[in-house]
Amino acid sequence: MEIITTAAGLEFLVRWLHFLAGVAWIGMLWYFNFVQTPFFGTELGGGVKGAMTRGLVPNALWWFRWGAMFTFLSGVTLLFFKLHGGNSLGSPYMSRILTGALMGTLMWANVWFVIWPAQKVVIASAEQIAGGGEAIPEAAGRGARAGTASRINTLFSIPMLFFMGAAIHLPSLLANAATATYWVIALIIIAAVEVQALIGPGLATQKPLTSVRGTIHAGLGLTLLLYIVGVSV
Repeated sequence: MEIITTAAGLEFLVRWLHFLAGVAWIGMLWYFNFVQTPFFGTELGGGVKGAMTRGLVPNALWWFRWGAMFTFLSGVTLLFFKLHGGNSLGSPYMSRILTGALMGTLMWANVWFVIWPAQKVVIASAEQIAGGGEAIPEAAGRGARAGTASRINTLFSIPMLFFMGAAIHLPSLLANAATATYWVIALIIIAAVEVQALIGPGLATQKPLTSVRGTIHAGLGLTLLLYIVGVSV
């Protein structure tokens, strides 16, 4: 029964929960951005958008936001395990994993404080229209804001997963880096991307983030940029 009586066993259980919740969260994120949103932009999808917003979307958003919450909480717990195990915050391993964790934390915050509040307004507006009432005036703007934050999260998910995997499997990354210099540059780059989620539609309404392909390419570009910083400083 070492899985529940030892620190290593408990860490494994938390990591397993982290994987389960993360798959649910990122799976729903990619469904929204790669499948649902493009479908709503078609003639057929536009015709059923109201019904889906009232019926399917609330259930999907439940899995989405709680997947994000449990991924975040289990991730924080794993970081405590690592620090308690003797890993220094300034070590290459922790720098790699904290780079991913930073983007994951921003993604979690975008879900709970940008996307979900905005989507509640969109859902309420769809319910009012279905009941014969008028649309909530700010619903369209809030929906666009949620869409921007969701695209930023999709972009972040690509380098986030890269750095999480690199923590163990790419030990050369950041092995010789000047930690303070790396973090100054990385924080500026990541903050510049996150600002788009906070201000809503703006630069993010222009290419490349208006398309699935563009969002994926932007995510790969951010991954490459952060990697180059990590091996250059």
